[in-house]
Amino acid sequence: MANYITKEGVEKLQKELQNLKEVRRREVSERLRAAAAQGDLSENFDYSDAKEEQEIIERRIAELEETLSRAEVVEEKKGTGTVQIGSQVTLETAGDTFTITITGSQEADPLQGKVSAESPLGTVLLGKNKGDTVEANTPGGKAAFKIGDIA
Repeated sequence: MANYITKEGVEKLQKELQNLKEVRRREVSERLRAAAAQGDLSENFDYSDAKEEQEIIERRIAELEETLSRAEVVEEKKGTGTVQIGSQVTLETAGDTFTITITGSQEADPLQGKVSAESPLGTVLLGKNKGDTVEANTPGGKAAFKIGDIA
């Protein structure tokens, strides 16, 4: 499946990648040098800890580079009236109204109202129009959602 992401999402990942490469790598390298200067590395907790952090940073850098190399940036097409990646969708369910943004999987953050297009809710919303009603599996069971505004 394609790795869809908004322009905002790409910028966020690029910023994180830059920070890891230019700041975090240097910080960990300095920690490694300082710990190595203490001598016996076999029982040096500071050295082991810094080495582990270095591995985590390098894995994240590789992950971000892979994600960005395969990313398909989705341009927002405002006014189409159809739910797509990048759309802000107002949903109504059981007397409650809320707004979510449909994102690629890398940007999803349900606590911030960013729902992945690959999630159960995102999947049923894609391609739908204002006024449509959809059903999705949620942590609380099946729920019906009526689509309000789409921006």
